[in-house]
Amino acid sequence: MTTTTAAPKGKVVLAFSGGLDTSFCVPYLKAQGYDVVTCFVDTGGVDAAERKYIEDRAHSLGALAHVTADGAQSVWDNVVVPLVQGGQLYGGVYPLLVSDRYVIVEKACALADVHGTKVIAHGCTGMGNDQVRFDQSVRSLGDYAIKAPIREIQREHTAVRAWEQQYLEERGVPIRPKTGRYSINHNLLGMTASGSEIDQWKAPGDETYAITAHPTKWPRSALRVSITFEKGVAVAVDGAALAGPLLLKQLNEVFGAYGVGRNIYTGDTTIGLKGRIVFECPGLTALMTAHRALEESVLSAQQNHFKPAVAQRWVELVYKGFFYEPLKLDLEAFLQESQSAVNGTVTLETWGGQCLAVEVKSPHILQKAGAVYAQSADWGAEEAEGFILLYGMSSTLSARVNPKRKRER
Repeated sequence: MTTTTAAPKGKVVLAFSGGLDTSFCVPYLKAQGYDVVTCFVDTGGVDAAERKYIEDRAHSLGALAHVTADGAQSVWDNVVVPLVQGGQLYGGVYPLLVSDRYVIVEKACALADVHGTKVIAHGCTGMGNDQVRFDQSVRSLGDYAIKAPIREIQREHTAVRAWEQQYLEERGVPIRPKTGRYSINHNLLGMTASGSEIDQWKAPGDETYAITAHPTKWPRSALRVSITFEKGVAVAVDGAALAGPLLLKQLNEVFGAYGVGRNIYTGDTTIGLKGRIVFECPGLTALMTAHRALEESVLSAQQNHFKPAVAQRWVELVYKGFFYEPLKLDLEAFLQESQSAVNGTVTLETWGGQCLAVEVKSPHILQKAGAVYAQSADWGAEEAEGFILLYGMSSTLSARVNPKRKRER
């Protein structure tokens, strides 16, 4: 492969996945005079064969050096744990599946320091949220310069992915068929896909789903799985202690076989466009379902009422790129403190498509001896009537003092 290059500009560390966009970035940056060091951060979505493919891909494209870094534990600690403890989704639907970006940026910046360069590159487009996440994180982590080749070529080309593919093909670089059609992200949290018919608001093809089974392939018998939590953090599945990444990987496999966690999300991006994606998160769906059932049983009414507001703000900050915002750390401190009694085991059941928390065991369940909702109580009828009388006093007085009051239209 021959490429005309500009004057030498030193090293640049490229966050590299081996997909179309980042594959394009390597020869493009070399043509600008950079020595490209590629950094693939395995955030829990690839096997050994894929890691090897990505490494070979980087070298075949002309990378000066390639580094593979493990990021799954960091994704678990810094994304999964606070997300599950908070229990909220962006827009009520989306569970922040591409938040591994922040771990990728952190590893890339650390590698840049090792190589003595202050130049970081990424393959984000100028239309999506990832560019915000990458750029803002890079700036929060240090005084680095940012190269974004895909944004640069958008100034001259409208059909960007088609032009990237042509650029690589002219230089003898093969393109994976699926890579050219979809933009795919697979990590510990789950999987997202966009592009092609998804972007056109059409029904996604079956091939867009990778980790959740089609209903025709669901097992015929029900699945029951128990998850044990300590201070709001999942630590065991069916009684077997597991490290966080392995635990979520196992849940992805067993609940994915039943089609749990498959969804389509359309939302307003940070820069104002509508974005539509297919996403799959079987393990995360199971974790959040189990955690919510436990939390609802052990937290006070006031905690359960207030905490979602804190968690929702955390979700918004992470989604919009403010992973290193001080307020995020403040919110996490609250969420962590709220989990001191979130200890116990929840049994989930699925017949396919969704999972339900069918059993909760915890020494912290807020039960009152001698009282069961809608069945029995250790107080008298007079006490109940008195409570209702006083509880609704303000509304009762308003209705009597202003009997004919109507809302103005």
